[in-house]
Amino acid sequence: MAAPAGALHLEAHRSSHKWLIALAVMLGTTLEVLDNSIINVALPHLQGSFSAGVDEITWVVTSYLVANGIMIPMTGWISSHFGRKRYFLTSVMVFVLASAACGAAQSLAEIVIFRLVQGAAGAAMIPSSQAILMETFPPEEQQLAMALWGVGLMVAPIAGPTLGGWITDNWSWRWNFYINVPIGALAFVMVSAFVHDPAFMRERRARGGRVDYLGIVLLALSLGLLQIVLDRGQRADWFNAPWVVYATSCSVTAFLLLILRELRFSEPILDLRIFKEPVFIVATTLTVSMSFVLFGVILMTPLFLQELMGYSAWRAGLVLAPQGFGAMFSMMLTGQLARAGVNTRPMVGLGFALASLGAWLTSGWDLQINAWTVIWNRTVMSLGFGMIFPNTSAAALSCVPPQRIGYASSLFNMLRNTGAAIGIAFMTNTLLSRQQVHQSRLVEHFSVFDAWRLHEVGQRLPNSPVFSYLPQMPAAHQQLGILYGAVQAQSAMLSFNDIYWVIAIGVIPLIPLCVLLPSSKHAATAAAH
Repeated sequence: MAAPAGALHLEAHRSSHKWLIALAVMLGTTLEVLDNSIINVALPHLQGSFSAGVDEITWVVTSYLVANGIMIPMTGWISSHFGRKRYFLTSVMVFVLASAACGAAQSLAEIVIFRLVQGAAGAAMIPSSQAILMETFPPEEQQLAMALWGVGLMVAPIAGPTLGGWITDNWSWRWNFYINVPIGALAFVMVSAFVHDPAFMRERRARGGRVDYLGIVLLALSLGLLQIVLDRGQRADWFNAPWVVYATSCSVTAFLLLILRELRFSEPILDLRIFKEPVFIVATTLTVSMSFVLFGVILMTPLFLQELMGYSAWRAGLVLAPQGFGAMFSMMLTGQLARAGVNTRPMVGLGFALASLGAWLTSGWDLQINAWTVIWNRTVMSLGFGMIFPNTSAAALSCVPPQRIGYASSLFNMLRNTGAAIGIAFMTNTLLSRQQVHQSRLVEHFSVFDAWRLHEVGQRLPNSPVFSYLPQMPAAHQQLGILYGAVQAQSAMLSFNDIYWVIAIGVIPLIPLCVLLPSSKHAATAAAH
């Protein structure tokens, strides 16, 4: 049976430095999440620096994601064996050094290797910081702590592309990595000064224990191969490529063997017995669903603004900035209400309702949409996401005893990370497949001759952005090029509409699940007594 929520803070919350602790670990979280997105807009510059192809340069992103995905679920086990503070500090230090090495890299092989190291080191920051905050703050302030932590987790991916574009245009792509050094150094100093391991963790470390080497291998195989398939499967036409079939089969097999292993081993890497807690299952399901939608939308909206509306990366970032502020506002509001003793459980349902409404509004966009409509529709969605995250995070981690909170945080973030990766892969694949369907239907409205000519132009210029090739075409062909560009743009627009319509409908069944979460007001009152 789970320990009462109040047990989580028996030791740590007496610290008078809880807000400094929150700032210290939030710096690490923001650093890790920001680095995951800030480099994406600089890939064309890296491609030129290293004379690499498009498929080769994307390994700069894939290597980071694979290492990160493998290490996140291991952080609870590593922390319990070596100490959370020691592991966190080591991770920050290695992350900073790897960032500097990435900035100084002179070849593609070097930066891919350094990104692997960077991703592996950064993995500790998210689950460890979440566990530290849950132990540091009393129950009535845990949602506020998760709201503060969520600011770094949710706002950083939105700000990343804009910040990365500005740094790359005004300085160099290398400064996207160098900028991590002073921030990481500050986080290292603050964690060293203010964060301490709880007594039960020090006792656990003194006892030692067995190492589940087979579990580590199976975990690396299952999550590593899954991340590679999700990140690169689209380029290989998914299961039409033999390597995708083999990698997926090995990932599934390794995952099934991992489950059997972890349920039998005395000191498992993944504590799957946490799934016996119904609240953990519900809260994690809601969070994974939110991550599936959120990170897919974070990918699609800048793509829409830049590819179809002709926005620059900087202008697209300015249009998307209000949604970050919207998420911050609703998260902090939720945290403050919980701190004041208000039951914020219904806000999870309201959050999913707002997400559905925002998606429905977005499904009505067209190629004449103005910036203010984009800002308003996306802000509605982000307000909803901000109401969901603090509630579900606090509920998932407050339902387990303090000795298992590190394992719970690792498992929670592994699933959240996987949900985000699947959401990105699903929406990318759906976007392209639906675009082909709409393009075929639109072309049917032209004559056979026009359709053949459209196909001919498309075959010659398959990778050109819409309309960008017109000045290069003979004058006699420019009218046909305009027609082809219009078909491409309209089919892409319709595919965006389809995805948002599916999101609007798919989110609705999640709204009533908020009643299965514990009442935050009741939990805080019970803990106080």
